[in-house]
Amino acid sequence: QVQLEESGGGLVQAGGSLRLSCAASGRTASLSAMGWFRQYPGGERSLVAAISRGGSEIYYADSVKGRFTIARDNAKDTVSLQMNSLKAEDQGVYVCAAARKAFYGASYYYTPAQYGYWGQGTQVTVSS
Repeated sequence: QVQLEESGGGLVQAGGSLRLSCAASGRTASLSAMGWFRQYPGGERSLVAAISRGGSEIYYADSVKGRFTIARDNAKDTVSLQMNSLKAEDQGVYVCAAARKAFYGASYYYTPAQYGYWGQGTQVTVSS
């Protein structure tokens, strides 16, 4: 099993920055994709950013391109999300996700059901 623990959420003014971190523990050696999703009140999740194990594939939601940066450190089993120029619409719960299966193309990264492991989520609040 794999456990994911997020940190770094909080309150920030619009235009400010936050950095989210996710630490994986357990059987992490064979993890493939890792990413960050927004979780909405009804439980729906949508991709914010995802990264392949080697970092050669990175995907972002259109709404965050140019503002957010995902990075991964396999030696430390961590994935981070640097969030700059935050907007009110970025507010929400951000959940870390990881997968063990092979991903074949962008559609896999964007699909929550392809990820087998999830964190508890961290709240990001943006004040205007």
